[in-house]
Amino acid sequence: MKVVILAGGLGTRISEETATKPKPMIEIGNYPIIWHIMKLYSFYGFNDFIICLGHKGHVIKEYFSNYFINHSDITFNLINPNEKVIHSNCVEPWKVTLVNTGDDSFTGGRVKRIQKYTENKPFMLTYGDGLANINIKNLIEHHKVNGKLATVTAIQYEGRFGTLNLTPESRVNKFEEKVKKNDDWINGGFFVLQPEIFNYIDGDHTIFEKEPLEKLAEEGQLYAYKHTGFWHPMDTLRDKNELLRLWNSGKAPWKIWGK
Repeated sequence: MKVVILAGGLGTRISEETATKPKPMIEIGNYPIIWHIMKLYSFYGFNDFIICLGHKGHVIKEYFSNYFINHSDITFNLINPNEKVIHSNCVEPWKVTLVNTGDDSFTGGRVKRIQKYTENKPFMLTYGDGLANINIKNLIEHHKVNGKLATVTAIQYEGRFGTLNLTPESRVNKFEEKVKKNDDWINGGFFVLQPEIFNYIDGDHTIFEKEPLEKLAEEGQLYAYKHTGFWHPMDTLRDKNELLRLWNSGKAPWKIWGK
């Protein structure tokens, strides 16, 4: 199953960093946050990624184009520029498709633009600025058991994000974007989606969290996977500093790989 990552937004609330780089390239430790997200999926065996580019997308392209060299021990023969010897590398087994989805596209528009790369199969989708210790295999199994078109990971957090009104069996009864209630389940990203969801997206100016998800909820086609573990966005500089503190402590909750 392919993993789609939204990485094209402006990141205006953390403009201290995004003036020179896209938000998913802001580093936590020595690695951009998108790397941390990909490591989570890779831990569960999902290594085929589609990244939706927009604002300063060339920075992400350059990062991955140089990834192999930057993570390998190499001898270059400068007398013969075509000669190089790879001694060892620590490169992950990733396939990364980088798609220009427009500087001004909204989230739904970005998803619509990568439709042809999903091969008409179910796929996963998440935001390029949120970390969690979600069990991806359990998430997918939950999606399969419910048999609906979309599953969203529901978390409980302060009221900055879309609210999910859930039935006892975790069907999303109503989806409301950014309603300030601190005691509700909210949209934490980490979606599993059937290819039919593209029928709910009109074009570049569709906000995925508005009409598509609201319509899916109205039709009973949106279910939630409740995650009660760690989840944290990188929406502001304060968020970044908190994630950096956790990483530097050596006890980052989302770092489930390498244990």
